[in-house]
Amino acid sequence: MNKATKYLKTILNLLIWIVGLVLLCYFAPRLIVFFMPLVIGWIIAMIANPLVRLLERRLKIVRKHGSMLIIIGTLALVVLAGYLAISKIITELGSFVGNLPEMYESVSIDFAQAGQKLSIFFQKLPQGVQDWWAEVSADFGSYVSGIMQGIGKPTVAAAGNIARNLPSVLISIIFAVLSAYFFIADRERILAFFRRHTPQGIQKKVDMITGDFKHILGGYFKAQFKIMGIVALILFIGFVFLGVNYAVIFAILIAILDFLPFFGTGTALIPWALFKILTSDYRMAIGLMIIYGVSQLVRQLIQPKMVGDSVGLDPLMTLLFMFLGYRIDGVLGMILAVPLGLIILNLYKAGIFDDIIRDVKSLVDDFNSFRKN
Repeated sequence: MNKATKYLKTILNLLIWIVGLVLLCYFAPRLIVFFMPLVIGWIIAMIANPLVRLLERRLKIVRKHGSMLIIIGTLALVVLAGYLAISKIITELGSFVGNLPEMYESVSIDFAQAGQKLSIFFQKLPQGVQDWWAEVSADFGSYVSGIMQGIGKPTVAAAGNIARNLPSVLISIIFAVLSAYFFIADRERILAFFRRHTPQGIQKKVDMITGDFKHILGGYFKAQFKIMGIVALILFIGFVFLGVNYAVIFAILIAILDFLPFFGTGTALIPWALFKILTSDYRMAIGLMIIYGVSQLVRQLIQPKMVGDSVGLDPLMTLLFMFLGYRIDGVLGMILAVPLGLIILNLYKAGIFDDIIRDVKSLVDDFNSFRKN
């Protein structure tokens, strides 16, 4: 192979990778949204399929009949759990929005009390710092008022959107259920079709990638959601004992913070406790710190077993993936960055990027040779 043909082949391979990556990033999210009912059906099928296999082995039930029974049972449990959870959250949100004026007054009084204590401290600091504190204190009332008003508006708009989209949601649910049934009932036929029309080498890589993907989903997301649920339960019980209003909402929101790497429950609980110290509510401050300590202790005890070292990333690599995810798509990108990073690393280990790495190295070596000669 002459030099020109070699370079042309290398450049074409790189262009194919770049174009493929751009198309994947552009079309994949849109296709997932477009086919969302089928995606949900596929997820339900993944959950139900092990139970179907168990029924086949133990009860000698035909796959189509077994899948229908399992899907109905799974959906019944999901609908019941979803109804109980959503009804509780809606009740809390309705009460929360209705009590916003009283909450605003209470928060304003607490901040005024904390501000008085801090003002005594700031009087001993340079004049520039005192002026900054005076400006912050003056603007705080309008800032909190804007936040309170902004909370109420989306709630009313969301209720209207749900009512308008209800027929579409019902149709999507029907498609999700039907697709889940056929994904399970015809699973072997679908797999056989793909095996017949896929080269053997690609099949091996697909099987390896699929196994890694299931391992990541089962190891990372499943473990993190379990940990988040346990942390939310601890927070809820603690908030109930402390008499915190809207304990369910606050427990869920703070548990979501705990889901984010490098954040955790302390992002909310520690400032909250410090604020309560400034308002002389020492009982609440001590209670919040106890809740924080218990939640962190339980998390450290259960996390190694649930997640495991094989699923984890190097801390610096985790930070890098999170930064890239945040820059690309904000908080959602930061949440998805770690599992996507794990997938990329596993693809690298599977040899998916070997060709492009070899081509890039070849170009770099030839360029350096040309530059030196």
